[in-house]
Amino acid sequence: MNLLIIYTYPNHESLSYAFLQEVLNGSSHNDKITETVVLDLYAEKFNPALMFNAQKRRRDMHLDPDLEKYREQILRADKLVFIYPIWWGRPPAMLLGYIDQLFASNFAYRDKKGYFPEGLLKGKSVVCISTMKGPAFYPLIWLNNAHKVLMKRALFSFVGIKKVKFFEFGNMESPGGRQKKKLKRVYLYFNGLKK
Repeated sequence: MNLLIIYTYPNHESLSYAFLQEVLNGSSHNDKITETVVLDLYAEKFNPALMFNAQKRRRDMHLDPDLEKYREQILRADKLVFIYPIWWGRPPAMLLGYIDQLFASNFAYRDKKGYFPEGLLKGKSVVCISTMKGPAFYPLIWLNNAHKVLMKRALFSFVGIKKVKFFEFGNMESPGGRQKKKLKRVYLYFNGLKK
């Protein structure tokens, strides 16, 4: 199994980075995993802004040579792992810009006759590891799980990815946030990874 880890946090001395290390540590002891690639969007200086004009059309994004290596990473991966914070009830703009550009028509899905398009990333699975300052119940009660709906239904199901697992951790800045226990949970999951 090949993993592609999309890490989206600007600070390498952070809890998000600690989660990245636990994913790497756990997967390094898992004989089911043959390759692990880390894409650090901030270190990569990925440009999340969509730019279109007469020469660069949105309908041709699946052919954009500047995005070719990222498309190849997605195609090669069996499992996509997203590590990011929840800011204002949603992932950071950096990650959303990556999604906007990479999960493009004729790469991640294809329009067809009828109501729904055809997802082109079938057979892959996803793990989302997110942290937030606020309480863990906040997204469920106040936002009607908007983050999970956005990621699972509006994105992954649309492109054909059915297996999606969430690790959503709240109260991460409080002293009682139990960070070590949550880091261990992520380590154990990747150590004994299920597809």
